[in-house]
Amino acid sequence: MGFKALCLGLFCALFASHLYISLPDDIEEYWKVVALATTAKTFTFMGMCIEHMGIIKYEELVSMLFRLDETQPVSDENVTVMDTEFAGVPVRVYLPKRKSDAPRRAVIYIHGGAFCFGSFKNAGFDSLNRWTANKLDSIVVGVELAPQHHFPVQFEDCLAAVKFFLQDEILEKYGVDPARICISGDSSGAGLATGVTQQVQTDTGFKHKIKIQALLYPALQIIDSYLPSHQENEHGIILPRDLAIKLVSLHLTKDETFVEAMRRNEHMPQESRHLFQFVNWSTLLPEKYRKGYVYTEPILGKHNFSFPGLMDIRVSPLLANDSLLQNLPPTYILTCQYDIVRDDGLMYVSRLQNVGVQVTHDHIENGIHAALSFMTPPLYLHVGLRIRDMYISWLDKNL
Repeated sequence: MGFKALCLGLFCALFASHLYISLPDDIEEYWKVVALATTAKTFTFMGMCIEHMGIIKYEELVSMLFRLDETQPVSDENVTVMDTEFAGVPVRVYLPKRKSDAPRRAVIYIHGGAFCFGSFKNAGFDSLNRWTANKLDSIVVGVELAPQHHFPVQFEDCLAAVKFFLQDEILEKYGVDPARICISGDSSGAGLATGVTQQVQTDTGFKHKIKIQALLYPALQIIDSYLPSHQENEHGIILPRDLAIKLVSLHLTKDETFVEAMRRNEHMPQESRHLFQFVNWSTLLPEKYRKGYVYTEPILGKHNFSFPGLMDIRVSPLLANDSLLQNLPPTYILTCQYDIVRDDGLMYVSRLQNVGVQVTHDHIENGIHAALSFMTPPLYLHVGLRIRDMYISWLDKNL
């Protein structure tokens, strides 16, 4: 009896230590965020325990929960919604119902989910795309990802869907102006949107190009896993560092040794040294975000990982050279202070500005990662609604 009580006490202490939440004082709707963070940490802790017991993988369990949040393609008084396929890739299309004498603008949206879960069917993304179509009187296409597959499947699916949509007959079918098309996304989806835009703008096989791109708290590189934002948000509100590394690594491999190496920032090969000029935060981050951190290069060549994508700009579009970046369209980048991928977005702002690309950058001082996922009752956050409105406002002025 005493041993059981001791085990229970130890488990409760361990559980409580994992659930401890310390939030910055300027977080908006403090107690609601505390509730969200506690729920997320509780589920992550229990999910990891279940995974270690060999019952089900953590990412599979999360995917099951995300599917509970999926919506049907229900039309409303303003927008017709339909699920279809573009080149075999599932998409959800939003068509404004009011009549238009001229071709409409179009937004292609690639959802986030750490490459491992999520869907355009999830309530938050469905709400965002429906709102975009109605407010902008635009066609919106939500692209579905395939989280069960490693790189490059998700990138290739996004590119295939975009290429299909940019055909003259498809644009005409949906009444789209080929000169007014945007690609956008959030988190890992913003990373995919970035890579797809880079390819479309530089590939002569694409007759129609992208007018603008919008990237919401984008994840843009995997080669340096110890940026200042990684250190500041090691125990992040929604996405702590260890969990982010676990999920992102699954995009490339199931090799657990890679996860451990990435946690120590020892995962890149010796031949990747030349790439670190593109993610050197000591020169690319504004002074206020360096906060006295000392830049040290990651340890290279300690392991012999050679996964496809490890040094590929389709995984890490921040690695694109300046000559490629010069071809990019006007860009909107939104970053959040309390976000592990904050510095990815900040460095991309610097790199684009350095080559003369027109960039609009909004930084949410009390913002958190994945805020756009919390825009529907009962767990809506005002910061998510504010990000949505800033994004829509920029699209309206520039598309």
